Amino acid sequence: MLYAIVTGASPADTVGELVELAKADGWDVCVVASPNGVRFLDVEALTAQTGHPVRWEFKQPGTDDLLPPADAIIAAPLTTNSLAKWATGIGDTLPLALLVEAVGAGLPVVAIPHAKHEQMNFPAIRQARERLAEWGVRFVRITEDADTGPLPWTSALNAVREPLIAAARIKHG
Repeated sequence: MLYAIVTGASPADTVGELVELAKADGWDVCVVASPNGVRFLDVEALTAQTGHPVRWEFKQPGTDDLLPPADAIIAAPLTTNSLAKWATGIGDTLPLALLVEAVGAGLPVVAIPHAKHEQMNFPAIRQARERLAEWGVRFVRITEDADTGPLPWTSALNAVREPLIAAARIKHG
C-alpha cells in the first residue's frame, strides 16, 4: 500500500500520474492531501482511479480507518511549511500526522520538495531537510529551483522501492 501525500502546491494536480505509474508497478495507492493540497485535486477522479476515498481530514473519534495502513509513502509536492512542521513532529494535519508516524515506524518515505530556491535555502528549512534525511527520509530533487518543472514521479517510485527490495533481500538471505 502506497500513500501519495500532497500538500498545497500547484503540481499536486499531477498526482494522478503517480497513481497510474504506481498501479502499473503493482502498488495499491491511497491519496491523502493537506487542507490546502486538496484544493488542487479532482477528488472524484482520484477516488475512481485509486478505488479509495481521498482523505484530507482526521477521522472522527471512535470510527474505523477508511484507508488500509501504508507500507510506503511518497510526499509530493512538499511545501517548505509542511517540511518544517514535519521535521519538528508537528502533526496538525492528517498528512503531517501520517508522515510523523511513518518516520517513527521506519517506513520507506520519499519526499519531493516544491519551493523556490530561496525558500529551500533558508537555514531552518535546510536543517529540517537534513534532519529528516538523517531519520531515513529520501529526497528526490527536481531542479536547482524546485519550484519549476514536472514532478519526477518515476524517480520517486524508484527511491521508495529501493529500501523494500533491500529488506526483502535481507529477509530471504
